[in-house]
Amino acid sequence: MKRFIPILMMLLLLTGCGAQSSETTYRQISMEEAVTMMEEETEYIILDVRTAEEYSEKHIPGAINIANESIGTEDIPELPDKDQLILVYCRSGNRSKQASEKLIKLGYTNIVEIGGINSWPGETVAGDK
Repeated sequence: MKRFIPILMMLLLLTGCGAQSSETTYRQISMEEAVTMMEEETEYIILDVRTAEEYSEKHIPGAINIANESIGTEDIPELPDKDQLILVYCRSGNRSKQASEKLIKLGYTNIVEIGGINSWPGETVAGDK
């Protein structure tokens, strides 16, 4: 019996060390990598999580606007496919990280945080669309 306890303890430790987290997370890439991804992929959404006013001033062409502050615990009608590639950006990268974390908690599985529009190397457009 005395030999059984150390073996049992060792098995428990080894099992605990081998456990992997099944928690999904988002990826982070640079704006340059995002440009390349946009050239190679077809079915993606560009999500601007700044305020409506900031979005109206300038945004990446084709981006949709859902403010970080409005992302909560309920499903987002504008983002019905939780497995679709979603590229998330804000002004400098802080809110996009927050929004990406919230989207993962809502069950989205293919979130890529691309930083802030301040680093965007491409053209921008103004207006609500």
